[in-house]
Amino acid sequence: MIQYAVGISLAPASSIESGVAVREITTGNLTYVDKLFSMQDIQLFFDNYVSLKNSIICVSLPWDNTMMEGKWRVLSKPYQLIHSEEERFLNRDNWMQRFSTRGSELFLNLKNSGVDISRFEVYLTRQKFNLYSNFKERSSADCKFLQSALKLEYGFDNLPANMMPVAQLEAIIGTILAEEKLKNNTEEIFEFRGLSVINSCK
Repeated sequence: MIQYAVGISLAPASSIESGVAVREITTGNLTYVDKLFSMQDIQLFFDNYVSLKNSIICVSLPWDNTMMEGKWRVLSKPYQLIHSEEERFLNRDNWMQRFSTRGSELFLNLKNSGVDISRFEVYLTRQKFNLYSNFKERSSADCKFLQSALKLEYGFDNLPANMMPVAQLEAIIGTILAEEKLKNNTEEIFEFRGLSVINSCK
């Protein structure tokens, strides 16, 4: 029986914090919120998490760091139809890859061992849950908006008054989506490295 919803906001590199949140489904209370950095930290979390088979897990898709290179900024302008001219713009060093493959092997192994695990795209999910602000993404104003919206709209009353790290807030969004999947209110939007990428269909 599924008792917990687990959300993980995965960063594209170990130099940026990832977030993890565990929510008890019956009470709606957050039982665990933390920051992780390396893939060893994430592996250690799963190794020590005793309710793995009684949980439903959603892990975010991190953007690939190569998206931020100058080459991408120039060639991705709306009038540059890259995919229609792939012979001219060779995909060297995988610079056209939107999402990072970090951790994909670990999550696929969890799925193959019988764990209910899916992936999600943070910004698409925020839009579906009306948690998207007009502020710059991941800015302090955006984080404050997200934390307030989670408290007021989704009943996370035990969130602290001071500002939480954005990775932890995005992990909490993962727990909401995991619960929606449990209620059959999600749909698969595409597949990434053997795992379904889901979003709310409400």
